[in-house]
Formats: sequence, structure tokens, C-alpha cells
Amino acid sequence: MESICDSANLAAAMRKVIANGGSPGVDGMRVNQLEKYFERHRDRIAAELLAGTYRPQPVKRTEIPKPDGGTRKLAFRRRWIV
Repeated sequence: MESICDSANLAAAMRKVIANGGSPGVDGMRVNQLEKYFERHRDRIAAELLAGTYRPQPVKRTEIPKPDGGTRKLAFRRRWIV
């Protein structure tokens, strides 16, 4: 967990998220908003992860169609902006 919460690792992960340029989640938060949110809350999130007290929000699941006719499960996290 210490290596996950390492500031260099977190910065690398955020760069990858930004480079991916994903669409907003169910909470409507865009990548540029996520970056600002994480800057404000990084220390608290890392401390909760290290202490084992971090509790992610429930995940909304849905199934989406695959090109071959099957379906694939897709999960959305609902994040409440503080």
C-alpha cells in the first residue's frame, strides 16, 4: 500500500488518467475536475488507504452489448463531490 500511495506513483497514475481523456462518470466529473479534486484530497485519501479506513462509494453496474452478440459488465462509481 505504501508504494501505491507514493507521490510519484500517484502522479504517474494521474498522468495516465489525463492522457486517457475519459468521459465523465455518473457523477459528471470531468478529468480536469478530477485532477483538482485529487489535488485537494490526495493527502486524506492516501492517509485513509494507509490506515485501512478508506471506503469507496458503491458501484452501479450495468451490462453493455459486445460486437459478437454477448454482453459485458460495466461498473460506474458514484462519487460525491465535497
